[in-house]
Amino acid sequence: MDWWLIVTAVAAGLYGALAGTLVPRALYRLSVEPGEAWRASAPCGHALGGWAGRARCAACGGRYGPGALWPAGATAAVCAGTAAAVGARPELVVWLLAAPVGVLLAGVDRAVRRLPDVLTLPLAAGAAALLGAAATVPGAAGSWPGALLGGTALGGAYLLLFLVHPAGMGFGDVKLAVGLGCALGWYGWGVLILGGLAGLLLASVYGIWLMLTRGVGRGATMALGPFLISGAWLGVLAGGWAVRP
Repeated sequence: MDWWLIVTAVAAGLYGALAGTLVPRALYRLSVEPGEAWRASAPCGHALGGWAGRARCAACGGRYGPGALWPAGATAAVCAGTAAAVGARPELVVWLLAAPVGVLLAGVDRAVRRLPDVLTLPLAAGAAALLGAAATVPGAAGSWPGALLGGTALGGAYLLLFLVHPAGMGFGDVKLAVGLGCALGWYGWGVLILGGLAGLLLASVYGIWLMLTRGVGRGATMALGPFLISGAWLGVLAGGWAVRP
């Protein structure tokens, strides 16, 4: 690993740590059951005042949601690892912008088993648009048409799984798959298949572990979002390494 790559990875990690500290308040506001309005006030009754920031009340200082440690640490690790794999290429900017959104989605899904449209739809549209812009910059190592096809293909595949077995996959997972497919398709069909299957495999392994250690029945539901996002991230890492000179 050359010095420039080390500097890029460290800078990306610092950015990720900073971006991750802005996640807790949005995580608290969005972690509500379907049909409920987004939270607008803390348990103490004071207005939250915005979406980004710590989960602490500005009026009384009380903590009302998750601390900033795990979102900051997770986002920093994702950003640093991605930068180390991809290098200083134009698409790295897209991955760094998507990282805190992915951490936020994983946190919300883990908390309430829900993937809000307010996150999944902008993620899909933003990934498609930003990758189109990245493709015009010299040094880009992917394909914008491939990204669009990847989003369509992975979203279609997950839609089929949803229609076949709706109890095992929510429609939010289908919408999430469109954005993840754009990221994976950027690096080609091999990476798309790898990342898509990796997410399902991680979820399956976790489900088996729950059955063996906690006696959870086969019909139990669990949040798929964190595993789908993790699998896609592994695919992006693999794709970034593959195109490295």
